[in-house]
Amino acid sequence: MKIGLFFGSFNPVHNGHLVIASYMAEFTDLDQVWFVVTPHNPFKEKETLLADHHRFQLVKIAIGDFRKLKVSDIEFNLPKPSYTVHTVSYLYDKYPEHQFVLIMGADNLDSFHKWKNWEQLLEQVELYVYPRKESSGGELLHHPKVQVIPAPMMELSATFIRNAIKSGKDVRYMVPEAVWQYMREMHFYER
Repeated sequence: MKIGLFFGSFNPVHNGHLVIASYMAEFTDLDQVWFVVTPHNPFKEKETLLADHHRFQLVKIAIGDFRKLKVSDIEFNLPKPSYTVHTVSYLYDKYPEHQFVLIMGADNLDSFHKWKNWEQLLEQVELYVYPRKESSGGELLHHPKVQVIPAPMMELSATFIRNAIKSGKDVRYMVPEAVWQYMREMHFYER
């Protein structure tokens, strides 16, 4: 199978993530998209994250029974911080029958040259890049392993949702209903 790897903190997962993932699953040659919940992105502060198991559970709830979307905790047992190049190598060792593709926004492609062993990563996988406002994709946009996918442009961000909840705003239509209910029951992001 050809698997799209959609890495992220998903803190929290929101409808923008789901639109991108489902677009990639339905309108490209990918057989599935795996949400890879990252315990510690080296570019982010860990203190701002919900516990790993809660973020995993939110993604699991969000995707429900959509057969082309899966959630993965593969990075939970790998060394921290999480480097994509290590995770991809591990996935190829564990699932040699699959082909993996990285799904990322053009903003991530802008800074891809800062990723650990990015050249090695480009040898291992293709990149499916979706548009992001004010991001050109940088010099790698025309690399032979980069494919620009005309997915819908999403302006929603997890930071916006966290800040809105903290301010007492109602964001129920920005996340799946079951995710909204879980976050309310657990009082996530309220402080």
